[in-house]
Amino acid sequence: MAVSSWPRLVWAHPSGVLLAGQLLGVLLYPFMGDSATGRSLLSLFALVVLVLAVRAVRATPAWTWVAVLILVPVFLLTLAEALLPESEDILLWSSVFRAAFYFYTTYGLLRYMFQDRRVTTDELFATGATFTVVAWAFAYVFLAAQVVWPGSFIAAIDPSADRTWMELLFLSFSNLTSVGLSDVVPVLPHARSLVMIEQVAGLMYVALVISRIVGLTLTRERDARS
Repeated sequence: MAVSSWPRLVWAHPSGVLLAGQLLGVLLYPFMGDSATGRSLLSLFALVVLVLAVRAVRATPAWTWVAVLILVPVFLLTLAEALLPESEDILLWSSVFRAAFYFYTTYGLLRYMFQDRRVTTDELFATGATFTVVAWAFAYVFLAAQVVWPGSFIAAIDPSADRTWMELLFLSFSNLTSVGLSDVVPVLPHARSLVMIEQVAGLMYVALVISRIVGLTLTRERDARS
């Protein structure tokens, strides 16, 4: 395949583009740091990922206008965060709307994967993209919880400080995958209940989504041989 055709191939799979953007964010976030400039760059990259998420939603049975409707306050609050990085009210509402956006994206991707009985390449990408989107959604839920209930999460390093976005994202991935390797611990009742909900979501994702994709793939291979 010619090199020039690769961008067209990648762009043809919205879920694959979203997955790549999410994973690229995981690698880039540590370089951005906790400075004002780093937070601004982080917000800018997050907006790019959200635009990719809207494009992925457009390929699903979910209503695109709902995603755009949620994205508008997210965009405005992101600008407000860049101007007033110390405002907890802005951080709270930004986290709430971002979590709502990612949960709605999850809904759209799940409907997309369950709408037919044939596994396509983009649906395989959607399996990974949905997982990362759920992890992002819960990370923002944890961030909002930390604003409402200070001290919800502690860590071995500087336990009295608020947890950074990267720490909460790491906690979210650790819970969703059930590996339990995070050094960030929920200590308040509300934080623990949110973490338990995510653990159930991770278990149900494997039981319902992954098992269905594997089953349909095996069925397709069996039909092809017969």
